[in-house]
Amino acid sequence: MTDSKNSRSSVGDEVRLRQLTIDEASLKLDKYLNDAFMAGIVQVRVIHGKGTGTLRNAVHKQLARHSLVKSYRLGVYGEGGAGVTMVELVYR
Repeated sequence: MTDSKNSRSSVGDEVRLRQLTIDEASLKLDKYLNDAFMAGIVQVRVIHGKGTGTLRNAVHKQLARHSLVKSYRLGVYGEGGAGVTMVELVYR
């Protein structure tokens, strides 16, 4: 059994999805959100890049229907702007 503190440090507070296909990013994001929730992380950064916006839109659709997501928003200046989405997870 893993200590919550050790789980948190091994998960981290961000996931990088840049240059992945939508299918690859979707699988990676779902696993990451579950792992972050289990580690007790409340706010995470999803790095999807700016590009054409296709990946960002797919990420936002997934976040909108994910049961562990309380809210999400685009990053602001200093957080990564439109290339990052800040996600608040539900508290267990």
